[in-house]
Amino acid sequence: MTLSLVSTAVLRASEAGAEDPALPAWAVGLIALGILLALLLALIAFGGGREHS
Repeated sequence: MTLSLVSTAVLRASEAGAEDPALPAWAVGLIALGILLALLLALIAFGGGREHS
């Protein structure tokens, strides 16, 4: 039963065709990079004045 469910899902996905995404892949990558850089800067700012234990 699971195999038929998987094959049905694959068949429907292949028939759906390529839809135009809401955001291009490079935009998602830039957003992720911006979030990671902001978190890195916050980490550096938070730990900047502290001594190592």
